[in-house]
Amino acid sequence: MNYRHAYHAGNFADVVKHAVLTRLLDYLKQKDKAFRVIDTHAGIGRYDLSSVEAQKTGEWLGGIGRLVGADLDAKVAGLLAPYLEAVRAVNPEGGVKNYPGSPLIARHLLRKQDRLTAIELHPQDAERLKAVFAGDFQTRMIELDGWLALGAHLPPKEKRGLVLVDPPFEEEGEFARLVDGLSKAHRRWPGGIYALWYPIKDRKAVAAFRAALKNAGIPKLLDIGFEIRPASAEPSLDGTGMVVVNPPFTLESELRLMLPALHKAMAVAQPSRWTIDWLAGE
Repeated sequence: MNYRHAYHAGNFADVVKHAVLTRLLDYLKQKDKAFRVIDTHAGIGRYDLSSVEAQKTGEWLGGIGRLVGADLDAKVAGLLAPYLEAVRAVNPEGGVKNYPGSPLIARHLLRKQDRLTAIELHPQDAERLKAVFAGDFQTRMIELDGWLALGAHLPPKEKRGLVLVDPPFEEEGEFARLVDGLSKAHRRWPGGIYALWYPIKDRKAVAAFRAALKNAGIPKLLDIGFEIRPASAEPSLDGTGMVVVNPPFTLESELRLMLPALHKAMAVAQPSRWTIDWLAGE
């Protein structure tokens, strides 16, 4: 598969992933001490939802397109506010014509003392990402295989922060690479927060991935599952998952407020569900 996120930007998986990302960043900002965000598979940063790619799939209509018009209660709206503010920041004229990728969302939430390392392997995407952050002294863009960054760039000098691992799943063995990459990274920087995204297509592969993580020897692992429909007969993105290592103590309670509201807004068929499971720890 020749993966380009432009086809999928702003879909339900992005909404869940980026809502979790912003809650993690909001927690890190509770202390004055600087932190670093390392985005290992950063993409191009900003996505035009009127592009041929986005219009071809229309996936954003079932994701951010539904959320912006959803009726949210005050607590949920407050939790999602940092995320939706980042979306509004790339749509100054209103509406949802553009969608911010994870590096742009992270950058929007940084304070003056915080830093972002955005890593992208594909040369064309890396050039576009460089243009997005041109002249930004708080952001370092590196053209590199993101998997290598889990060794070479850890721990960051700030000793606080978040590593987002969001591979395209365009090759076989990505689940195994996630487990292996996380294990190596955690040995180098056991105190960091890690957020690993994965697709829910092959349920057996997902179950094996979760089992492998349980046996990885990492003390605190929270797994978030979010399905929008039952398992399809043919492989299809029926759900999205995220594993958070060293999750903030506030995250689980926040998720129990956010996920039902997101599911109500974006689920397309039943039975489908959201889940929160401790694979290790609490």
